[in-house]
Parts: sequence; C-alpha cells; structure tokens
Amino acid sequence: MSEYLTNKTILITGGTGSLGKALTKHILSVHSEVKKLIIFSRDEQKQFQMAQEFPESEYPQIRYFIGDVRDFERLKRAFQQVDFVIHAAAMKHVHIAEYNPEECIKTNVDGAQNVINACLATNVQRVVALSTDKACAPINLYGATKLTSDKLFIAANNIKGSNPIRFSVVRYGNVMGSNGSVIPFFIKKKPSGVLPITDSNMTRFNISLQGGVDMVMHALEHALGGELFVPKIPSYRITDVAEAIGPECEKPIIGIRPGEKVHEEMITSSDSYNTYDLGKYYVIVPTQPARPLREFLDQNNYKKVEEGFSYTSGENTEWETVDSLRTLIHEHVDPDFKV
Repeated sequence: MSEYLTNKTILITGGTGSLGKALTKHILSVHSEVKKLIIFSRDEQKQFQMAQEFPESEYPQIRYFIGDVRDFERLKRAFQQVDFVIHAAAMKHVHIAEYNPEECIKTNVDGAQNVINACLATNVQRVVALSTDKACAPINLYGATKLTSDKLFIAANNIKGSNPIRFSVVRYGNVMGSNGSVIPFFIKKKPSGVLPITDSNMTRFNISLQGGVDMVMHALEHALGGELFVPKIPSYRITDVAEAIGPECEKPIIGIRPGEKVHEEMITSSDSYNTYDLGKYYVIVPTQPARPLREFLDQNNYKKVEEGFSYTSGENTEWETVDSLRTLIHEHVDPDFKV
C-alpha cells in the first residue's frame, strides 16, 4: 500500500456530496493512517446526516467544517495545516445554472479561484479539482464555468513561484447513482409506469463512484502539476438505461432540456495536440506547462495520441448493454434492484 497519505491532513470541499462521501469511505477504510480528514461544505443538514454515518467517535480522524467556497477567509481558515485539498464543491445541475447564471459563476468560478488563493496562502501541498465532460466544448453555462475552473487550476501552477504545490484536474462523465443523475431518477419514476426519454439517440459516459474515487486518488499521488486526467470508460444509450430499469414502462420522447447535448465529449480533436495515452487514463498536458514537457513524458511513459483524435460518448469503442447496466445498478446503486 502506498504511504503517501500517512500522517497527512486532507480536506474535501463539497465533502457531503456523492463523490465526497465515497472518497471519505475509501480514505478511512484504505488509508486509515491519515492524520485528519476534513469535510468542508455549506449544508449543515447534510453534515449532520453524514456524521451519523461517519461519527467522530468511530473515526477520530474526521472533522466537519461548515463553509462556502465563495468565502475566501473561511477557506483560508479551513486550510490551515492541510496537506491535500480535493475540490469537489460545485453547482452542477445544468438547467438550474441556466436559470441562475450569476449564482453558478460565484460558486464554480469565483469559488475555484478562492480555493486556489487559499491554497497558495497556506501550506497545502497538492490540489485535485473535479471537472466534468460538460466542460469539454461547453454549450451550457455549467460546462463553461467548469472549463473556466479547469483553466484556473491548471494555470495556478504558473503563479506559485517557489511554492512546491501541485494543482491538477480530473474530468469524467456521469457518475452512476450520483445525486440528480438519470439512474436514480428512472428508478424513482418506475412505479409510475412512465420513463421520460429526452432524445432516443442520447448517449453518456458512465463511471462508478469507485472509479471516480480511484481517479482522484491516482491524481493526488502521481500528478506533477498541470495535468488534466480523463478516464477510459464505457458509454451507455439512454434508451438502454430505460430498458434496463423499466422494460414494461412507457418511454415517451420529451425533448432535451436547455443546455443539454445529445452526446458528451471529454477530449476534442483540438485537444489531441496536447493529449497523451497513459494506459488506464488519457492526460491533457497544459499548453503552457509550468515545467518542461519532457518531465511529464519521461516520468509517466506517456504515448502521444494521433492528431485529430477525439473522445466522445457517441463514438466510444466500449458500451454498456441492457444486461450489464442491470448488473451495475444492482452492484453500485440499489442492492435491491433485481438483475
């Protein structure tokens, strides 16, 4: 087992969200040698509920810290004596961001810069920021704010001076079973006998919560600073998800919501000039790296992708089927779901 977390203090912004809780479970079970794990979020009710699942009496390393990434002074206070920061806080619902654009910008852009500045003002050593496939060639405000956030974190490596801190980003698709995602929505709608389909051609990338956790932990341990990690994961068709959950249900086509794409992207052909194959992941290196590009390539055995390469959910080479989706839902979302 790697010892890079031994006696380290980790803080997760947005720590009460789906991925934050999965990260917490993973760290406390696999890396129990951590000195402290701080859950930073603004929702006191979610913190109260999470503390029932992870009580301080049973997990003496855990701390709960109320705060908002919009509040720089609160972040700076929270980051005192923190070694690693995982930035998972965000407004993420596409249609809500379209209706409340200023609020989305305050959290996803201003909040990202506050996290960066607070890290630079304290002794944080490594930062991993969570991104989304919607940040790739964005057509909605949420995606645009997350692309901006990605750029801010990557560029932060250029303004750190002699500070040894490393900033990196992980980008992935729909997390299976996460709050607000399509699978829990369909499971909840199944008793009504109707599963609304936005577009019969719609596809999405699919990653499990554990897959997202593994990717964050990989970046936390191995990133040199400035990389944007993209996992190699399967896609699914939204019609197959509906068939897997409710084969007997009606499936009316209702049209896509504002800001939605039919297919998601994680790497565009324009990104291909800076994209490398790392085996399990792709890595987009910065166009203006803070360190010589050779350092990335020599230390990580990167292999350049072909020029013009792109990675989209609709043209993926790996697909989930109705049967595999049923198995995954049973394993990762609802253990009572019948395969």
